[in-house]
Amino acid sequence: QVQLVESGGGLVQPGGSLTLSCLASENFLSFNAMGWYRQAPGQERELVATISRRGTPNYADPIKGRFTISRSGLQTLYLQMNNLEPWDTAVYYCYAADKSGLRDYWGQGTQVTVSS
Repeated sequence: QVQLVESGGGLVQPGGSLTLSCLASENFLSFNAMGWYRQAPGQERELVATISRRGTPNYADPIKGRFTISRSGLQTLYLQMNNLEPWDTAVYYCYAADKSGLRDYWGQGTQVTVSS
């Protein structure tokens, strides 16, 4: 069973920065893609950013130019978030798409709160 464990969330003031980490129990070669989603209260879960097995990033429009997705080693995924705004407040989830295409995996989520 694949496990994804996020860390790095917290409270930050508007304009601040945070870096989220996701440690996977398997290396990237097991997945077609990994990424980050977020869910704000009362809203649906939405895509933030993904990175393909080859390392190609893809960003949702609201965070382009502010967030950067990256990998380190074979099992750690990052989301560097700069110039955070109150509407970035959400639970952020790490995501992995199995190479078989038959299932997806999710972490437990980490809370990011942007507030003065």
